[in-house]
Amino acid sequence: MDLGIAGRWALVCASSKGLGRGCATALAREGVNLVLNARGAEALAVAVAELKTAFPAVEVRAAAGDVTHPEIREALLALCPQVDILVNNAGGPPPGDFRNWETADWHAALDANMLTPIALIRAVVDDMAERGFGRIVNITSGAVKAPIDVLGLSNGARSGLTGFVAGLARQQRLAARNVTINNLLPGAFDTDRLHKTLEAAAAASSSTADRVAQQRRAAIPAGRFGTIDEFGAFCAFLCSGQAGYLTGQNLLLDGGSFPGTF
Repeated sequence: MDLGIAGRWALVCASSKGLGRGCATALAREGVNLVLNARGAEALAVAVAELKTAFPAVEVRAAAGDVTHPEIREALLALCPQVDILVNNAGGPPPGDFRNWETADWHAALDANMLTPIALIRAVVDDMAERGFGRIVNITSGAVKAPIDVLGLSNGARSGLTGFVAGLARQQRLAARNVTINNLLPGAFDTDRLHKTLEAAAAASSSTADRVAQQRRAAIPAGRFGTIDEFGAFCAFLCSGQAGYLTGQNLLLDGGSFPGTF
């Protein structure tokens, strides 16, 4: 299927590896030009080089740095002639017991997983509406749908973004002008972050990472972890010309793990 987005420009956050990289690769495969961001300059440079090699017809630009900083956001926006597609993405805050979190911990979680995505949306959404095309995808977490007790910082911050998007996406001046805003809620995907989580769980239970991974896979109806390629492909469809009637939704990709009807 031709997704009808060749030649457009996408800003993809946290895109040097993991889910963000999967999204960037899938968009590049559709002929979308990219502006990438990640905190690690070395990994970002590798991603840029690999994408340029794999997709020579696509322009790939990048700015390394923490996207929660206004000057980094400004640098990214300056690199993009126009933002047709915005993929908000950021690593989740650390797990723990809320009794041990200080105000600064909450501020950091809100800044990364709620306020920064909102700032980027604010910077691009009206121009999208003026041009008559815009696709915004926020990568959140399956924990928004089924909260995990030790992920209170993430539960709170990402749920705040989810509530904000639910209202904004339904503004007629956006939806009627072909601007969509949706959230992708990943379950367990085969990423570096997942492997670090498995290792931490193994250390806490005097087990091995392989054994913990086997237990996690057994609890997923699909019997496996997701891949970044299939996550990216789903994201690319949400950004397509054919997805203009889908907005304000929370789309769970978890291999069937969530045990509910809705």
